[in-house]
Formats: sequence, C-alpha cells, structure tokens
Amino acid sequence: MSSIQHSIQSFLDYIKYQKRYSVHTILSYENDLKDFFDFTQDKYGNLSLTEISTTLIRTWLASLKQNKLASKSINRKISTLKSFFKYQLRKEVIQVSPMTTIASLKVSRRLPSFIEEKDIDTLFKHVEFPNTWEGKTIRLLLQIFYQTGIRVSELINLKDLQVDSSNSNIKVLGKGNKERIIPINNNLAAGIFTYIKEKENVIETPGNVHLFINEKGKKLQPKYVYNIVKQYLGYVTTNERKSPHILRHSFATHLTNNGADINAVKELLGHSSLAATQIYTHNNIEKLKDIHKKSHPKS
Repeated sequence: MSSIQHSIQSFLDYIKYQKRYSVHTILSYENDLKDFFDFTQDKYGNLSLTEISTTLIRTWLASLKQNKLASKSINRKISTLKSFFKYQLRKEVIQVSPMTTIASLKVSRRLPSFIEEKDIDTLFKHVEFPNTWEGKTIRLLLQIFYQTGIRVSELINLKDLQVDSSNSNIKVLGKGNKERIIPINNNLAAGIFTYIKEKENVIETPGNVHLFINEKGKKLQPKYVYNIVKQYLGYVTTNERKSPHILRHSFATHLTNNGADINAVKELLGHSSLAATQIYTHNNIEKLKDIHKKSHPKS
C-alpha cells in the first residue's frame, strides 16, 4: 500500500470509528478522495502528500467546473479535502494544509421542497396500506419520518429501547454520534408500542433490537426505505422530489409555518448551527408574500 493510500485509509477509519459518520457519508468522502488522487496521479505522477500544493488543488477544482459539475458538488469535494488535510496535519504527516486559502464556491440557495399539509393528510387518511407486516411497517415509518423529521440512517438504526412510549418521545442518535430527544404524540407512541408487541410474532432472528424489521427479521436497507417513500408519496403529490428527506423538509416547514420557534426546530432536526435551519423560515416568508399578494387591496 502506498503512503497516500495508507493516509486515505487512516482518515476513513477515523471518520468511521471515531467520528461515527454514516456509511453514505464515508462513501462520499472515499469517492471524493479517489477522484482527487486519480487526477494528481494522471497529471503529475506519484506525489507525496507534502507535494500537494494549493495551486494543484485549484487546477483540479477548475477542471471540475469546466466539466460542468454543480457548485454544490464541488463544495462537498472542497469540504472533503479540508477534512482530509486537517487530519493529516494533526497526525503530523504534513506541516501546512494546502486547503488554507481555498474557499467554497457561492451557491444560490434553493428553497427546500416539501409536501403540502393537505397531501400529507391524504396519505394517512385515504391511502390504503396492505394489512400485512410490510404494510404496517410502511405506514409506521412514514408516520415517524413526517412526525419527527429524522434522517434515513437515524430511522433504520432506531432501536426498540430508544422509544419511550410512556413519556411519548424517541431518543435519536444523529450525526457525529449526537443524541437528541424528539417528542411524539400519544397516537404515534401507541402505534409504535403496538408494532413492537406484534413484532414478537414475526421476528425470525432472536436478538434483533432494531425497531423496524422486514418479514425475515432483518433491519431495513436505505434503498428499500427510499423506494417505499417514493412510491407512497407518488400516490398523493406531483412534487418531483419524493424522498425521505422531503418528509424531513415537510416536518420542518410545517412547524415553522405554524409558528414554531426556529431554535426549537433546530434542536428537533439535530442541526449543529442555526444557519442550516433558517432556510425553512424562507418558505414561511414566501407563504406570507403569497397571502399578502392575494389579500391586500394595494398588492
């Protein structure tokens, strides 16, 4: 294994075992690093980490821009390299990070897409779910996504013991291994309790502690969850984006539209900074503009 490959693997182990990043995030980091070092190998041959310069990195970023890669995607790659070289600096593999003077590109912030409240209402009141274990699982996971705003990785890794039905809340382990408590209503708490009790008659793998399981007793896979959400949202909305993350956006948007404090929404979503949450207030402002335009005599 070359010294660079060793440095990459050491970094990936660090974000996996110490930072506890999700499998999806780790794969993204790995792909970004592979793309970058494939570029350096192709253009400049075998370089050591100390030979990687700011100019070289700017050349790579310029090539990405030239190939029409979106600014948001380029920024993710910049973030990956910053984290990678910061780690190498701490391990004293390098003395100076070549990323110090490299800034992220400006990105026009697109308002998060969300499902209308009436369409969510239709989903749970008028869409029929099969009276099977899979049907019960689908309905409950859709309810939890919308009523808690949790991420896919948080949902599929949710365990029975993280649900406190008596106090109507769930304990979620989020990004960076940060724990947060999300309140749920009594009906959802009762639904989860019933699901857990019924699971005892379905489970084939003793000892599986995950809340959501399939008929074989295995925890759900991200691709399955994504496809199911896409299928069922397709029954109630023409929104182009139909994913678990849209339900997270819907959760946050509906809270802010109905007057929830932005700091409370930040805590519920598990955001580390308020800036990430404030984008949902823009949806609220757009709604107010629309109401003003339709209702004010001088608009």
